[in-house]
Amino acid sequence: MNKFDRQSNSADIQALPDDIAEELSRLPSEVISVDDAPSIAPPVPLSSDEVRTIVISLMLTMFLAALDQTIVATALPTIGRQFQDVSNLSWVITAYLLASTAVAPVFGTLSDIYGRRVMIIISLSLFVAGSVLCAIAPNMPMLILARGLQGLGGGGIMPVVQTVISDVVSPRERGQYQAYFSSVWMVGGILGPVIGGVFAEHLHWSMIFWINLPLAAAALALLLPKMKKIPVFHRKRKVDWLGGILLMAAAVVFMLVLTWGGTRFPWLSPTVLAMVGGAVALAVSFVWHARRADEPFLPLPLLGGSVVPFGLMAGGCALGAITGLTVQLPLYYESVYHLTASEAGLALIPLAAVSTVGAAVAGRTMARAKHYKRVAIIGTSWAVLCGLGLTLATLPLWALLTLMAAFALGLGTTFPVCVVSVQNSVSRPQVGTITGALNFFRSLMSSFTVAAFAAILLIALGTDIPLAGEHHAAGAVAIPADDMRHAFRYVFGAATALMTIAALCLIAMEERPLAGPSAKQSVEMAE
Repeated sequence: MNKFDRQSNSADIQALPDDIAEELSRLPSEVISVDDAPSIAPPVPLSSDEVRTIVISLMLTMFLAALDQTIVATALPTIGRQFQDVSNLSWVITAYLLASTAVAPVFGTLSDIYGRRVMIIISLSLFVAGSVLCAIAPNMPMLILARGLQGLGGGGIMPVVQTVISDVVSPRERGQYQAYFSSVWMVGGILGPVIGGVFAEHLHWSMIFWINLPLAAAALALLLPKMKKIPVFHRKRKVDWLGGILLMAAAVVFMLVLTWGGTRFPWLSPTVLAMVGGAVALAVSFVWHARRADEPFLPLPLLGGSVVPFGLMAGGCALGAITGLTVQLPLYYESVYHLTASEAGLALIPLAAVSTVGAAVAGRTMARAKHYKRVAIIGTSWAVLCGLGLTLATLPLWALLTLMAAFALGLGTTFPVCVVSVQNSVSRPQVGTITGALNFFRSLMSSFTVAAFAAILLIALGTDIPLAGEHHAAGAVAIPADDMRHAFRYVFGAATALMTIAALCLIAMEERPLAGPSAKQSVEMAE
């Protein structure tokens, strides 16, 4: 493949339109190729109303995916009673998570090959088809299979939505929009259990799936007419299906290890060890194949450099910390502060809501500041200090919630900075691929952190207790407050360690200029 030489071809680059020449000039020479260069013809700019309509439809689409990750949880007891099958209830959630995690990089890469419009239609169609099959499922096995199909669609929504935003909004402005989507994700996660409980108690549990149909129809009705005006950056090429299958298989086996390890099977059991070996073998096979394929499904050089690996790790650690705490904190609130299950759920709001404030602050800073990375470095450092306070101090509930909110404020600054920095570091035809890889890695980190925090509690408490949401079940083991407080010091310490890694990664990550309007122009556009 012919590469651009920066010196010999500088005249060629300067001859391109200003926005494209700026993008090419800031990319390292090893990732710029004739095939990967954006189209020379400048796209027709979208009006502010068109951008607003696209963003609203994408937020509605994102809300669907966020809602269905949590809406089922409170309806599970009702579903189990109707199907008279309680032993397999966990698979209703696990099937969705497995499928959605495995296909994230697939949809991201395919959007770079076939285009965003096709992939958003496919992902929403799979999601709606899975929702209908879930609603009419006659038994538990069919419900689990339908949830897997729904997960295939839900897993494609996140990377494709973020990629469409990258096509519509310049990198400098994109951080603000990423903050909006973080807010939608958090709101969907908070409202999910509430809506699911109301439907299961007062209507019918199938309504948690039927509600997806009008929402998906509204999203498509708003989005599709505007998709024709979105700039086209995808490049048709041969699809490396073998590489995609190997990557998905490795992810599924690894997720099963994290799901079953320490719960269904002991961590050192032959089953778990065999699965670990299988996941490693599949991952090694994927790497071996990717190094030899002419056009691999996920180009490994894309994951290198001075931006992508640090952005992936920082974003993964931040999301892992907030996910792990969200799953395990209700147990802490109930055992130490004697809150009810519903009160413990409400106590999670500061953690979820304030993190979106941090994301909004970082997004607005990126639109105005030249050194946009600093806000995330300051934010993660602040989160580390708050984490140390949570680890070392014994606090009343109001002080704990206040410090938890401060921790979330700093943590939230990582999300827009990491997403935009990673997207900004690759050529336009590779944005979907790298966005899918980003979501894939963050999902794996979240699953790993949930399992790790549960293992830390089990080791610290020295007893087999219900964890990760199972503590609401009848007959849950009562844990002395002092023992739980002592054990959770290690959990808070682990979350602090994750944020320390995130801060170090952000410091090491190269800060490349963001294309887009100046700070003055951004203010004028906002007004």
